Amino acid sequence: MKLLKFPYYVQTEILDNIEHSNLFWLSFVSKNIKSLIKSSQAKRFRSISRIVYESFRDKPIVSIHFKTKNKEGTKDVLKKENIIGVFGVYREYESDCFQLNVAGKMIDFRMSHYYSFPEACFHRHDKESVIESIHNYVFDFFGDTVEHIWEASFPELFIPDLPNLSLWITIWSEDWEIIDRKRDLKNREKFFASIPVLKNITMDTSEPFSPESKFYQAESIRIFQSHYPSVQAFLRNFKGRQATLSHCQCDFMELMMFMNRWRSGEAFQNVEYLKIELYGGRLQNQVLNVNWVKHIDATKTPPTHSVLDLSAPDPALKPNTDPIASHSYIVREADSRVASVSVQGQTFSFGVWKETEEQFLRMVK
Repeated sequence: MKLLKFPYYVQTEILDNIEHSNLFWLSFVSKNIKSLIKSSQAKRFRSISRIVYESFRDKPIVSIHFKTKNKEGTKDVLKKENIIGVFGVYREYESDCFQLNVAGKMIDFRMSHYYSFPEACFHRHDKESVIESIHNYVFDFFGDTVEHIWEASFPELFIPDLPNLSLWITIWSEDWEIIDRKRDLKNREKFFASIPVLKNITMDTSEPFSPESKFYQAESIRIFQSHYPSVQAFLRNFKGRQATLSHCQCDFMELMMFMNRWRSGEAFQNVEYLKIELYGGRLQNQVLNVNWVKHIDATKTPPTHSVLDLSAPDPALKPNTDPIASHSYIVREADSRVASVSVQGQTFSFGVWKETEEQFLRMVK
């Protein structure tokens, strides 16, 4: 290929102006071309926020999400490029397929009749190995500085269990689906039990899951329109790192029990961040008046808590959780770790620091 005959700086200049999706397909030309792209574009690839396998009705599209400038060049915007479809069922009579070696597996591709990117062609029984090979190639090409996500909606028939691939599930209830709420809950319970532990769950729910459910093991959970029983069950059984509960019902006693169980070391060892937004009503400041809640002098400025948001919709634009700058905090008895606690109107926020109380107080200004 003539590209390899140019000086390296010319090669880099050319590749810098080629879209990510086209670089991906160009990498199949030869091992030398692939190595050149990976070495010259390493910095550019690090700016990719995530690579997503967006699965709808078990037909995933692989896309690249990254930050760029708007047309005017005045502000950052999020851009998405689709690179490949993994939903083309192979038909023996088709003659427009081309074959590529993808991570050691020969896979047929064809140009899509509906999309502007190629799609993989395969027999249904070969789907799992095709997806595994594509994921291995994509991961090797773009690297481990990028988060690779399988994003699906419930119920999906196929959820892969592959290394370096985070699983995100979205579940929205439609009225016609939840005539029998108990049966709907059982279906969800079976679904969570049948798949690996999830990185992120986004859902609405009005019924509590059983305490043993794998639902509570997800690293990050976003729940909408949750009624009191499900919030109560959640605050007693959550084993993950981050959670946001919006438009829900909750009372003072449940929040106090949650904080006390964290403080005593009885539960929530992994929690980094919790945010609860009530639907109607206001949280009472009595949550902050419990005798084991400590307070920073009102004339001083407390440190601001914010951690990497595990379920950020747009991580390139807003990578962290909402900041918590509160004069109130609690201390875990076993290791003196601190958690900032805030009550603002209808919102309760809880953020755990890596620092001990002594280290935390040094950050007060």
